[in-house]
Amino acid sequence: MTKSEHAPESKSVKVVALVTALCLLGDSLLYVALPIYYREVGLQSLWEVGIILSLNRFVRIPINPLVGKCYQHVTLRTGLLIAVSLTLVTTIGYGVGYGFFVWVILRLLWGIAWSFLRLGGLFTVLEEATDSNRGKLMGQYNGLYRLGSLGGMLGGGILASFIGLSATAIIFGVLAVLAIPYVLRYVPSLAQERTGQPEGDSTEKKRKGLYGRHAILAISSGLLLALFLQGLFGSTLSLLMLEHYGETIYIVGMIVGVTALSGVLQGVRWVWEPFLAVLFGHWSDGDRGRLPLFILFLIMTALGYGAMVLSLPLIIWLAAVIVVMVASTALTTLIDALTSDVAKGQDANRVMTSYTVFLDVGAALGPLLAYFLLDIGLSLTFVYLSSAVIFLLLAVQWGWCYLRDPFYRHDSMRKAV
Repeated sequence: MTKSEHAPESKSVKVVALVTALCLLGDSLLYVALPIYYREVGLQSLWEVGIILSLNRFVRIPINPLVGKCYQHVTLRTGLLIAVSLTLVTTIGYGVGYGFFVWVILRLLWGIAWSFLRLGGLFTVLEEATDSNRGKLMGQYNGLYRLGSLGGMLGGGILASFIGLSATAIIFGVLAVLAIPYVLRYVPSLAQERTGQPEGDSTEKKRKGLYGRHAILAISSGLLLALFLQGLFGSTLSLLMLEHYGETIYIVGMIVGVTALSGVLQGVRWVWEPFLAVLFGHWSDGDRGRLPLFILFLIMTALGYGAMVLSLPLIIWLAAVIVVMVASTALTTLIDALTSDVAKGQDANRVMTSYTVFLDVGAALGPLLAYFLLDIGLSLTFVYLSSAVIFLLLAVQWGWCYLRDPFYRHDSMRKAV
């Protein structure tokens, strides 16, 4: 199948994204419910909860390359069916499993499932996208699958408060069954289309596809964005709010705890993600390409981080937080699209597998780095201002590439792929 044969709007991308959203329900539920209901599933302390919630992310670091190799031998359809099957086992397992050891096994299995889902989604976008809509489809994929995070945290949290964690998890596990017929009907089953590289590609071209400067820059940027946006920001926002405004905040005639407000702020992102991610991706498909937008949002994020360390009126401070979260939505979609631009026509499997590995490394190291710096006596102001400097340096690096490297001009990128 050639690029021209793909429809402008891909059903496969939408289906894979919504399948991923269904599979995410159980995982997202745990982040709001497990810290409250941990004793009813056989956990003894909150430190065990912390291990359980983070274990799947760490296991993905060694698992992703293995899953990438697996996708070299099985179809997208088969890989996603494996993921859905593991999701059924793990999510229903959350409802019936008891004890720390059982939960460790369940979270290890979920880590494998998520690797199949994430790589399967990225490969689907690579396969289905044309050169004129890759950003839009990447935004569509990112935005739609995050509905699972919203549903799991919001809907799951409410449901668990009425019927408990176990019953809610079983319901979410049963819902995952709905994904199977859609995978069978809409997800491609041809293995040749999945690689994203022309037949007869030489070993040397494959090597350059993974280790060339364009791939290295995209992958390392993804690592830094995951570290400072997904990992550090999410784990320290409530601390920064506490430092500025104390444990409770008076807002809109109500007294709100900083932890609750932090959770609401971060949850709001999943509401706008399906719309803004598609919009930013679509804009990046235009004649100017992705880099002007990418650089703009890097600068916006740096300014937002700088503003958040200031003692500002609450409404202005919250506006800065929202600016950072909107920019985060844009940057996540744009770096995915930039990496897929590099991968298309090269050894896409290896490039995208390496990319997901480094994303997971960054997201896992973010909280560890933040709390290490705080433990050795550095302030949150230092942490956030240092992060802002990193974003500015990234903007400078990508700006230099845009001006000096013809590869990053949109027309050149289209010819390259």
